[in-house]
Amino acid sequence: MNEPQQQWTEIIEARHSLFDLKLKEVWKYKDLVYMFVKRDFISSFKQTILGPVWFFINPIFTTITYLIVFGKIANLPTDGAPPLLFYLSGVTLWNYFSSCLLGTSSTFVGNSGIFGKVYFPRLVTPLSIVISNLMRFGVQFLLFLIAWMYYLSKEEIQPNLWILATPFLIILMALFALGTGMIFSALTTKYKDMSMLLGFGVSLYMYATPVIYPTSALPGFFKNLAVYNPLTGIFECFKYAWLGIGKFSPVMLIFSTIIILLLLMIGTLTFNKVEKTFMDTV
Repeated sequence: MNEPQQQWTEIIEARHSLFDLKLKEVWKYKDLVYMFVKRDFISSFKQTILGPVWFFINPIFTTITYLIVFGKIANLPTDGAPPLLFYLSGVTLWNYFSSCLLGTSSTFVGNSGIFGKVYFPRLVTPLSIVISNLMRFGVQFLLFLIAWMYYLSKEEIQPNLWILATPFLIILMALFALGTGMIFSALTTKYKDMSMLLGFGVSLYMYATPVIYPTSALPGFFKNLAVYNPLTGIFECFKYAWLGIGKFSPVMLIFSTIIILLLLMIGTLTFNKVEKTFMDTV
């Protein structure tokens, strides 16, 4: 009798388009994404006393520090918005972006032990980082909403319908962090000092982004230069929508979207190219 031919349930091939995100394959591993998100969430608060309360402590103390240093001492303008709410909105957005960027940038180096033992779509790891940080953002955004409703009840802010664009702004930040993080993740497999450079660069990048100041406070040359920062349109749109301040233009958001999509394409190309050989250099 002829033995039945064995049927493979999964075929791993080296050939695929460098621009292919393999989203269908990632969807098959959605349970693994959930496990990574759960792992990141639990490991963040393992052996801690306050646990998830740290989600609130970080933005509260950072906002108070900015309020004292930049609001009281440096006397930076806030375009008429309540200083506490102005800084809290910037801190909430920036914490999400920086956490996603720094997390995805260490994808290959931080998970080399797993990647070398078992196959799964490598994109699962950076996606899980973006999602787990989205949970942290949700908690911190709740804190912002509490403060926002307080000032809204006092009629000190004038929000508008651009609030509806908030999910789009969050997606743009996630894609920007994902694309840039994949580029640096590929570079750190060969150049270890890139991770230290990124940590330093992210700290400097915050001051090039309207986190602690509105773009209206910038001199002419720097105001024109700020337009080329993909985060400028996102932060200005968010503050314009929720606080009713600034001179936001949809063109800024369109420009940010174009740059972010280009960076995502470059990041995908670099990530897919390096994932085939990174175990030889990491």
